[in-house]
Amino acid sequence: MSKKQPQGAPDQTDQPAAPHLEVIPLGGMGEIGKNITAYRYGDEIMVVDGGLAFPDSHQMGIDLIIPRIDYLQQHAGLIKGWILTHGHEDHIGGLPYILPRLPRVPVYGAPLTLGLVREKLAEFGLREGEIDLRDVDIDTNEKVRIGTHFHVEFIRMTHSIPDNAGYILSTPAGKIVHTGDFKLDEEPSDGKLSDLHRIEAAGKEGVLLLISDSTNAERPGRTVSEAEVARNLEEVIRNCRGRVFMTTFASNVHRVQNVINIAHRLSRRVVMEGRSMIKYAQVAQSLGYMELPEPFLANDEVGSLQDQQVLYVCTGSQGQPMSVLSRLAFGNHAKIALRRGDTVILSSNPIPGNEEAVNLVINRLYEIGVDVVYPPAYRVHASGHGSQEELATVLNLARPKYFLPWHGEPRHQINHARLAQTLPRPPKRTLIAKNGDIVRVSEDDFKVTGTVPAGAVYVDGLGVGDVGDDVLLDRVNMSQEGVMIMTAILHPTPHVEIVSRGFVRSNRELDAQIRKVALEAVEQGMREKKRLEDVRDDMYGSVRRFVRKVTGRNPVLIPMIVD
Repeated sequence: MSKKQPQGAPDQTDQPAAPHLEVIPLGGMGEIGKNITAYRYGDEIMVVDGGLAFPDSHQMGIDLIIPRIDYLQQHAGLIKGWILTHGHEDHIGGLPYILPRLPRVPVYGAPLTLGLVREKLAEFGLREGEIDLRDVDIDTNEKVRIGTHFHVEFIRMTHSIPDNAGYILSTPAGKIVHTGDFKLDEEPSDGKLSDLHRIEAAGKEGVLLLISDSTNAERPGRTVSEAEVARNLEEVIRNCRGRVFMTTFASNVHRVQNVINIAHRLSRRVVMEGRSMIKYAQVAQSLGYMELPEPFLANDEVGSLQDQQVLYVCTGSQGQPMSVLSRLAFGNHAKIALRRGDTVILSSNPIPGNEEAVNLVINRLYEIGVDVVYPPAYRVHASGHGSQEELATVLNLARPKYFLPWHGEPRHQINHARLAQTLPRPPKRTLIAKNGDIVRVSEDDFKVTGTVPAGAVYVDGLGVGDVGDDVLLDRVNMSQEGVMIMTAILHPTPHVEIVSRGFVRSNRELDAQIRKVALEAVEQGMREKKRLEDVRDDMYGSVRRFVRKVTGRNPVLIPMIVD
């Protein structure tokens, strides 16, 4: 028998639940790359970003990786709008694959961000009218309303690309501050500082949840300013006596602009080489984010200039095989050849997974005899992400009740969480989430309540999603152990033919032994009148066991039966 409620006491079962918001990261949580996050309140969803990631060395043949959007497709009718924080590939690169698969809704972003998106969509044959792109002014903290529950206020945050934004999201559950990618650069190239005053004001108003960039949470101190990088680059280039080849991320418009200005001051003409470098420069120029003291030269226009009068800005900072710098390093460029006296500056650090490719290019450059300048020996690169002191500043200003470290691998998230606990006013609770988690947040609650499908979709050539982990495993196995195709022909007389690639050098004796083992399995199966599928499986098992025993190897075996 249940106890009777005291007279006048409220019935707890009749109390309305506190309004709650669901934060659902579909990419970029527990990893660096393919950032996309959904917010859901009731029957409305707002989405942030839609990036891609680049494959690791073991993901053979894959061109790029985009996030799974099953959850968004299943709830497509609830999506009310989209916001974009900035124009880096890990935040907008997946949009040409994602947006056409979902309803047409407003997509908000700063002018450069949307300019790059328009360029990207055009490459995929998508007309602008098919996607509803809407410019916002982050310098005036423009506010947009998405659905009835989401009110977004954009805030400027310095990063390695212009027009980078964080935002303050007001919902019935409370106020969320999301930093976006950021560093607190005190000398930004465009003179536009991070809007810390607005974060501080939000903190005083009351921040329910802070979602903050964790990329450099392991690094003490502050991240080097872009202005210092520019000064170091100018010193290096001033001391070069021959041609200079500089590579950086094509999207690092501020650094490219600084190098253009340096070249002008040092009486060098700039040649832009590489498709992505030219594309970013064209978009930035058309929108007023890049100014040229004098026009770029084409490569065939530099013949009359002395070596010390030329500076090439080119692609290849990550060792991409078809990039300009890689082709130069391996002597495959159709129009330019490196020679002694040239200087190559790598104004970048390798993205995790690209170290081997970058080191290969650097070694080739040394073999050619050019001078090679790269971090950490030279301070010619700075991260676009804040280090511990900057992360602590944002935490102290926002004063969040709850904290969700984002944009980093687990080690970055956990170190960010630990940093938060050392501050004078730590968050009440911190969660380490992963892609697919449904993070429920309300005034009284902050926890993971379930999961949705999340993960990677591989893009290989024209195929999107038709290559999975099983296919990649086969590719790895074939690259390591080789492949063997066994064809059992049953009529008129049973015999087996074998073709192998990447297994062993031609070995007639071993081939004969394998054919014998396969044929014995086939003949036994026929005597026992087994189904052809079972005969094929018997042949596969017998050969696999034999090959493993005599060679210690496990090639990919492909058995076939021809009746």
